[in-house]
Amino acid sequence: MDLNADLGESFGSWTMGDDASMFRIVSSANVACGFHAGDPLTMLDSCRAAFELDVRVGAHVGYRDLAGFGRRSLDMTFDELFGDVLYQLGALDGMAHAVGASVDYVKPHGALYNRIVRDAEQAEAVVAAVHAYDPGLPVLGLPGSAWLRLAEESGHPVFREAFVDRAYLPDGTLVPRTQEGAVLHDPDAVVAQAVRLATRKEVLAIDGTVVPVLADSLCIHGDTPGAVNMAAAVREGLEQAGVQIEAFA
Repeated sequence: MDLNADLGESFGSWTMGDDASMFRIVSSANVACGFHAGDPLTMLDSCRAAFELDVRVGAHVGYRDLAGFGRRSLDMTFDELFGDVLYQLGALDGMAHAVGASVDYVKPHGALYNRIVRDAEQAEAVVAAVHAYDPGLPVLGLPGSAWLRLAEESGHPVFREAFVDRAYLPDGTLVPRTQEGAVLHDPDAVVAQAVRLATRKEVLAIDGTVVPVLADSLCIHGDTPGAVNMAAAVREGLEQAGVQIEAFA
């Protein structure tokens, strides 16, 4: 099972999370590409750390929304979104190439991630940009999303992810961050959800419904309080349950 986290989200003198520690725990890193978070130096440092620790680099593409951290949905034309995603891919891949690394997959961020679960038009624009950049580049996303369906139809290797520290709705989507209880903070609950997802291929929704979830990768956020300790506990819990941590890309 792959274990991924959103990293490289610092900007200038503002620091987000403890990336140095998180890189030592995860097997894949979704690196911000400068639009929702990140800057050239942060991107470069993230790619270097990933290369040195044998962590796979994913392009964490998002809306051009630094002020809102990419968590505000934007209405964009096909060409606008196509261009923005293509720009971010090229920027991160250039940084990765400079330090001997490479962009191994693509995972949308925040509001864009959630929107292209159902918005086929925006999903098509993101897929088109990824395909134009590299027709064989793997993609990561929510099971059953329009994003994964269209990417697979375009010939991209598709990988599904689940979230160990987010609450789920009965339909298998995430509880919106605007709703209380959307993010799980209890380490024991997070570890239990991770192990259940990895071993039983299911998650317990907020209403008690058991939801089947087939995942190739588990995501844990690096920007929540106590993220490093929680991530370490998740990895330890998975390994104790007999789950081998290995990058999908």
